[in-house]
Amino acid sequence: MPLVSAFEGVQCMKIAFLAGCVLLNVISFSIGASAQSSLYEMQATRIDGSRENLSDFKGKVALVVNTASQCGYTPQYTELQELYERYKDRGFVVLGFPSNDFGGQEPGSEAEIQKFCSSKFGVSFPLFSKTKVLGEAKDPVYRFLTTSTGGKEVGWNFEKFLVSKDGLVLERFPSSVKPLSPAITEAVDAAISK
Repeated sequence: MPLVSAFEGVQCMKIAFLAGCVLLNVISFSIGASAQSSLYEMQATRIDGSRENLSDFKGKVALVVNTASQCGYTPQYTELQELYERYKDRGFVVLGFPSNDFGGQEPGSEAEIQKFCSSKFGVSFPLFSKTKVLGEAKDPVYRFLTTSTGGKEVGWNFEKFLVSKDGLVLERFPSSVKPLSPAITEAVDAAISK
């Protein structure tokens, strides 16, 4: 009888140990996912491969957009560039994050994406390297953006997140809302004025 109790005791200790490990991993993941309280505490890789401290944009209002070159919304690059040019001298920036997560609509290399954006749409706002915006492999920037807006995944290419001068998400706009729509321009005006 004591042998059975010792065996059961060891099994209970193993189960308790494994449960503790699982709990520790959950806590670590939660802390890691929410460690940044501002977009401007993060880094991202520019389309040319260089690392960018997003703190370089602190004090500016940003519109963060996941983009794609072969999407029905791709013509929004024109309005994104116009929006950038309209407000850049007032403390505004567009941050473009190409993504191939939706229908394989961004299959090109970083060099091909950059050439396409600059030659076809005259894009001069900052572009970053191709980024995962969905699932477990989601880039930390997009983990922050989606967590800050209730955890819902990005729905499609050209979804937009308006970020305050302090790096906090102010609003989220679906792909169908065009960059020069009153919803976005009024929100940008209000954010810049604060």
